[in-house]
Amino acid sequence: MIDLKNLAKSDPVKRNVEKGLEQVEHTPMDPPSAYEQPGKLKVAFENMEKPLQTFVDEHKEAIEQIESFEKALVQFKTNGYKVDQKINELFGKFFKYFDDDLMAHNRQEEKVLFPILNKRLLEAGEHSTGENPVTAIDVMEDDHVKFIQLGALSFNLLGLATRLKDEGSKLFVLDTACDNARELVELLKLHIYREDYTLFPLAQKYLTKEEFDAIETQMHKH
Repeated sequence: MIDLKNLAKSDPVKRNVEKGLEQVEHTPMDPPSAYEQPGKLKVAFENMEKPLQTFVDEHKEAIEQIESFEKALVQFKTNGYKVDQKINELFGKFFKYFDDDLMAHNRQEEKVLFPILNKRLLEAGEHSTGENPVTAIDVMEDDHVKFIQLGALSFNLLGLATRLKDEGSKLFVLDTACDNARELVELLKLHIYREDYTLFPLAQKYLTKEEFDAIETQMHKH
């Protein structure tokens, strides 16, 4: 039986060159080659404005938590959904991080960076064509919503499985929970890559020093 008592106190849904632009990597992790796009503008970490550096550093911590959770999921499924103390601890650590830290990180981006950057992207023509232009911000915000949905679904299905007496039903629910959790993991990794290698370079390109100073001030208030 999975002990969810200490995983989280509530459902994650409810709790919830002048500018240093150059063709170099700026995070220590090697991004998946499938994500690479030719000619993409990249920014050296040391040339980023401070708010972006803060977000990138938080992404590094997120990747560590996500990869640890992913390994636990693989072990859990490989062992036929046999639960031990280590699995419980790893699951609990991830859901707590997801609820307390990752959601706070996303809210910070949505409050201080996304509004002004979305405005600048629209002004610069960095958007889709059509009656309702879509920018990279729209994609990132959609991802944030999906995180909440997948996180809540995975969490709730794991909890449901502990209350099922029929072994067949329990295994089906656990399998579904793991599938949703793996989808969450993949989306999180792709989202972080998109922000580090696409969104933040766009911010570095289009936002002014004064705008970054204002963003940094706002970040300290939250």
